[in-house]
Amino acid sequence: MSELIFVSLEELNISSVASMLSLIFFALFILCIGTFKKDLSKTFYTVLCLIAIMLNLGIVIDHNILSKGFFDLLLVDGISVLSQIIILIASSLFIPLSLSTKRFFEYEISEFYALFLFMIAGFEFMVSSNNLILIFIGLETSSLALYTLIALHNKIKSIEAAIKYFTMGALGSGFFVFGAAMFYMATGSVEINLIADVIKQYGLQSSMIATLGCVFMFGAIGFKLSLIPFHTWVPDVYEGANSPLAGYMSVVPKVAGFIVALRLFEALAHSNIYWVHYMLYISAILTMTLANIMALVQRDVKRMLAFSSIAHAGFVLCAIVIGTSQANVSLFLYWIMFLFANLGAFSMLWVARCDDTVCWDKRFKHPYEKFAGLIKTLPSYAVIMAIFMVALAGIPPFSVFWGKMYLISSAIAGDHVVLAVVMALNSAIAIYYYLKLVVVMFLKEPIVSDKNLYIANTSGALKVIVGFAAITTIGAIFMVDSLLEFIASFVIASGF
Repeated sequence: MSELIFVSLEELNISSVASMLSLIFFALFILCIGTFKKDLSKTFYTVLCLIAIMLNLGIVIDHNILSKGFFDLLLVDGISVLSQIIILIASSLFIPLSLSTKRFFEYEISEFYALFLFMIAGFEFMVSSNNLILIFIGLETSSLALYTLIALHNKIKSIEAAIKYFTMGALGSGFFVFGAAMFYMATGSVEINLIADVIKQYGLQSSMIATLGCVFMFGAIGFKLSLIPFHTWVPDVYEGANSPLAGYMSVVPKVAGFIVALRLFEALAHSNIYWVHYMLYISAILTMTLANIMALVQRDVKRMLAFSSIAHAGFVLCAIVIGTSQANVSLFLYWIMFLFANLGAFSMLWVARCDDTVCWDKRFKHPYEKFAGLIKTLPSYAVIMAIFMVALAGIPPFSVFWGKMYLISSAIAGDHVVLAVVMALNSAIAIYYYLKLVVVMFLKEPIVSDKNLYIANTSGALKVIVGFAAITTIGAIFMVDSLLEFIASFVIASGF
């Protein structure tokens, strides 16, 4: 006769999964009301999503740090809470952009908003676990939702982008599963910390199975973070997705991916697998350098921003290479500063979405020629876009400069002087292609003098989001010290 097994609520620690459950509840609620009530406006769904995100943010902030739950599959530590806060803030800035003055297919259907909430829940599972199986579930939940969100833009290029992303994402997911299987074969566990402990205890650093696990995991995370040579999908997918979603993709999925990379590769480094450190070192340098070189020759602003996001990913990867507490604090500071500038830049492309009858280029939607002389046609647009470009270039005193400065200083403090020099040189290269757009807007003569051809997509919500992003980008100098203290409290509490 089988023995009954009782599980106490204290052991489950439902509060640890409350944030994810709240988003899933709201997503299911949206699907239900969308099924029975077809004529609800996008404003209603947007407000409902914002309520879900704000409620979720409150739950996350109220978490007890350093607690486990759900059969110890979930880990709520400072890194988890901090990354969830960044994800939710970015999501709250993104979803109001759906309130555009023009009608777009994806924003008119309830499924878009439900998928968006499912995607956020997937990201939260990714950053709140040390268990490779649960991380994989979160990865697939968020990825499948994101593929569909791209395709819902209902354009030929959007469907093509979704298919490319799905294909490459499936390959990355396959790598992740193979990597987890290799680690389980070598150590008998799928918990990141236990994997590292067993490898160190039994001297499995040279084991072929453990080596394959590291290689497969690097490939999987490389796809998600768009590290070179796993970056090939990025420019086409960003070009096919609508501009706000492309901006969102350049920040939030990478935050989740970097948390997984931080947990995994730092654990492997402590298990004395030294070659992993050199693999990450080479990847960081190649990703920064080659992406910046490719961004130099782009004719389309959106594709330039896509390659620049790859370069920024390589830059942030340096924090994991350095592996100190200061570097980990710099990693989060960098993403917070990058969040507002990059999402603002992509949002400005959304503002400049023009009538399809106007064609500046047969191949691209956002060629540099489209922005020629905007200081005369749309001076406010040109100034705001210039602010975001200068910030992304890392020019002081704007936001991304502080992230770069603290990351480079952490490299020097960690005796990675060569890496710091490479980071500084790549920052100098990036200035050229960011300022190229500024030069085109301010010093070239406008090709089209009718500003009504540009302003086709403005709304009150969009102006508020862009304005808030611009103010935060400019005023970052006044927030750096407070942010560093805030971030350090979470990172140190997690033992990183």
